[in-house]
Amino acid sequence: MLTNELINHAIPQLQLQDSISRALQLIQEYQLSHLPVVSGNKYLGMIGEDELLDAGQEGGNIGILQENFIAVAVREGEHFLNAVKCCNLFETTLVPVTNQQNELLGVITATDLLKALGDFSGSNEIGGIIVIQMERARFAISEISRIVESNDATILHLNTTFNAENSLLTVTLHLNKKEIAAIVSAFERYEYTIVHYFGDEKFENEIHSNYRHLMSYLDI
Repeated sequence: MLTNELINHAIPQLQLQDSISRALQLIQEYQLSHLPVVSGNKYLGMIGEDELLDAGQEGGNIGILQENFIAVAVREGEHFLNAVKCCNLFETTLVPVTNQQNELLGVITATDLLKALGDFSGSNEIGGIIVIQMERARFAISEISRIVESNDATILHLNTTFNAENSLLTVTLHLNKKEIAAIVSAFERYEYTIVHYFGDEKFENEIHSNYRHLMSYLDI
């Protein structure tokens, strides 16, 4: 999904001559943390509610706060994950979208980004989730896929995060079926460390518990 597919044209934009009180009113009305500021059509940056509140008693227009603008935006046609990164990095409730001429096309709200992330991660699909932890050198998508597919399941989404403190890779699998006890057991047979798993809890946990008891018995 690209940034231009998520543009919201309903969010107001500020001009340098707009008053600080008007800017605050719009931020509170739309329940946002920032608003984009333009000069004509040219994008200048975002101004935040905190900066407006600090200067609110002085009066005047937002032009006097230009040194406080956050000059960040994403280009049209970029992948939407760049907007997510921008939103997280600057802790804003919107991300401005500009063209090659630095003209403001609109914004992407954090709400729309969250919905896009949900679709991207397959969270709308019904299925089980398995979280595995391993050494980074052991990570092999081909083997993980083979284990899943050998149990008549498909990976809908795979996500990895690396923990620098323990040098371990956490792999989260979202599968197309909820009955994942056999898949969990298969990963354990291949000596993968299962951190969490979620599916048909009662059925899965009973089988998983029995499997662990059997493995403990065999180790005696």
